[in-house]
This record gives sequence, C-alpha cells and structure tokens, in this order.
Amino acid sequence: MGYKIISPARVLIVALLWLPIVSLADSSTEPVCVHDDLMRLLCLDEPAEKIISLSPGLTELLFAAGAGERVVGTTSYSDYPEAAKDIPRIGSHNRIDMEAVLAAEPDLVVAWISGNPTEQLRRLEELGIDVFWGEQRSFEDVAHTLERFGRLAGSEDIAHPKAAHFKTEIAALKARYADAAPVRLFYQIWDDPLMTVNDEHLISRAAAVCGAKNIYGDLPRLTPRLDVESVLSKDPEAIVVAGMGEDDDSWLDPWRRFEGMTAVKRNNLYFIPPSSIQRATPRLLEGMKRLCAHMEQARERR
Repeated sequence: MGYKIISPARVLIVALLWLPIVSLADSSTEPVCVHDDLMRLLCLDEPAEKIISLSPGLTELLFAAGAGERVVGTTSYSDYPEAAKDIPRIGSHNRIDMEAVLAAEPDLVVAWISGNPTEQLRRLEELGIDVFWGEQRSFEDVAHTLERFGRLAGSEDIAHPKAAHFKTEIAALKARYADAAPVRLFYQIWDDPLMTVNDEHLISRAAAVCGAKNIYGDLPRLTPRLDVESVLSKDPEAIVVAGMGEDDDSWLDPWRRFEGMTAVKRNNLYFIPPSSIQRATPRLLEGMKRLCAHMEQARERR
C-alpha cells in the first residue's frame, strides 16, 4: 500500500483545527492543588467526590465549605450540622476503622494532625489514598482551611464568602474589645484529670479577643494537667467550663464550695456549650460572643 502525500498547507490547517480541542482537554484535567498544614503540596486529578473526615470539627468545616454532601464517612461525635448525624461512622478520632475507610473508596481523607493516630494516616497514604493533614490553631487557619476545602471539593463559591465573613466578624470583635480591662480567667476543658489550655490554643486566643487573661497561658503544654490547689492559689476572677455535653454545666458545681475564691464570691462561674468554642469552625463566633458577654459581666461585678 502506498502513502498518500499531504501538502504542508493541509497539515497546518489540520493542526490548527486540533489546537482548541487539545487546549480544552488540557484545561479540564488541570489538577486541584493546595498545601496542607504540614506544608505538603496535595494535588487531586479533579475535585473530590467522596471525602472522609476524621474529626467532628473537620466535618463541620467541610459542611461550611459547601462540601457536606461529599462526606461519605466520619468519626463519632460528628453531630453538626444536623445532616452530619446521618453520615456513616468509620471509628473515633483516635482509632480509625481502616477496613471501613477502604470500603468507602474515598478520593480524599481530611485528618487532624494532633488528634488522629499518625501511624494509621501514614498507612492510608501507603495504600494510595490522598490525605490532607490539618490543624487549626488560629482564626486565620480556620478561614484558610475553609478556602482550601472549597478548592478540594470544587465548592469555592460557597467556601470563600464563608471565610470572608468569618474574618470580618473576628475583626469586629477585636475592635469592640480592644480596650477592655483584663479579666483573669481559668478555662476548664476537662474535669478528671483537671485540664486547661495555654496561650497557643485557639480557645485562649478567643478569650484574649474578649479581654480575658489566661492564668495558665504561659505553660509549655497545649493542654496542661492541673490540680485544684494550683487554681485556688492563682485565684481567678472568672471560671469558664465546657462540660460533658451541650447543656451540662455540672463541672461548675465543685468550684462553688471554694467561697473565698474571687470567681465564686462574685458569681463569675460560666458555662459555654463546648462545640461552640472548642471546635475550630465558623461556629467559634457563637462561643466567642458568649465568652465576651461573660467577661463584660465580670467587669461589671468588680
């Protein structure tokens, strides 16, 4: 069989006709890339359709970023928003059911650096699953994570306005309480053992916006363990507890017997629903507004 000779002009025309098609194909396969909080570049071939979240806070962030319908698995206590309660559980934050994760065939797993078991996350990566390692320690981290989740899920039109609103509201709270007199605060995150947070924790950063001074802010550990005698010796002006549930303020009861402590004498004993301030999500604004109102009341009772 002989070869058909094609003129150079015709070759050029055919090539030009193909260029737009090739260009469109290239643009449609452009990878979706972000840096996670270990500063590793994570790239997906396309926005994730099936996402597994490994903490309640990350689940909430995914919903806020417009990716809630793509979450196919999460951990226990992922209870907000209401739709999160119906997502299949694949373990707890500190013990992942690897078989359940693999059975879900996720495009992406979002993980909590300081809360999830590192060895299991590494194993998921070895098995070829893309993992976003996250840790929200500041207000900027919350907003940036919303933006990155929007990018990874293809829901940037929802995520970016949410992030911008969060930043605007935080700035407004900072401006409102910029000149507020300090209130010496003890914030309790657990009862047995008794535990608090240092100034690196997001809770303490939130309290600082309200003009509160964390009496244990300078301790080196993020969530230090304490004894009651230590708290009594520091004589906080206000005590805020989280509790075991959204309506359980029973952790305040043991403090009431210390009638000589300033916080007790002035009745500056406060409860804040834990999910509204202990999760690094946009709902942090709700918890901060409550906390700021409590600190204002403590100032009025001087």
